[in-house]
Amino acid sequence: MSKIIHDLSKARVLLSNDDGIHAEGLAVLEDVARNLSDDVWVIAPEVEQSAASHSLTLRRPLRERKLGDKRYSIDGTPTDCVLMGMKYLMKGQRPDLVLSGVNVGANLGEDVIYSGTVAAAMEGAILGARSIALSLRPDNHDDTVYHWNTVRKFAPDIIRKLSLWQGQETSNLLFNVNFPGIPADQVKGVKVCRQGHRDEETTVVEGSDPNGRPFLWVGQFVSHHTSVPNADLTAIAENYITITPLKYDLTDHGVLEKMGQLFP
Repeated sequence: MSKIIHDLSKARVLLSNDDGIHAEGLAVLEDVARNLSDDVWVIAPEVEQSAASHSLTLRRPLRERKLGDKRYSIDGTPTDCVLMGMKYLMKGQRPDLVLSGVNVGANLGEDVIYSGTVAAAMEGAILGARSIALSLRPDNHDDTVYHWNTVRKFAPDIIRKLSLWQGQETSNLLFNVNFPGIPADQVKGVKVCRQGHRDEETTVVEGSDPNGRPFLWVGQFVSHHTSVPNADLTAIAENYITITPLKYDLTDHGVLEKMGQLFP
């Protein structure tokens, strides 16, 4: 069960991501974390691991590379990184807080199922740390531009408040935070939302390589519209920062009770 963190300045913080150890978003998150705590560790994948989901490396050994004081890269997935960090590199004193990101691109709706960013935070939660995934949507009009200052302005207060959360259920909980693709002064506020579901499905693109051989390429979601009320997809489109509490227990407890009637 994750503990309430009353004083972040004394907390041990682990940072990871799925964009890799050299990602700009990780550097931004490190700046944010170092302004909150004096004990920050960075353990991230050696190369990009986007859409790795909650995968573990089981059929080959993992190797860490020390890049500096409390700074390591792992030749594995985001989940590998958090697991190696908490059960090996930091085993003498596990982190109080795991921060994953800041991902280049939002993790909304179905994205959380595929996201390595969310998976890293989920692994932290499973291992008992207060855990937060953070992602930044590209600019609303130019998807090559990212407003990192929006994260720098709002992330510290969000992290402080989520670290103090003391709801009844904290052992099966992580937080998914998404920042809109706008400058900080245009953000309307923060909304706590449910996970959405896009009205249209992911595309699969057919094509041919230069030698004429056919290929299939997983495309993008063609729509970000959702019919789900109070959804993250809707709120971020309205220029709000979104926070969604997620559970790693996937059991549908309502259906579980009803199914008992089928197999008395």
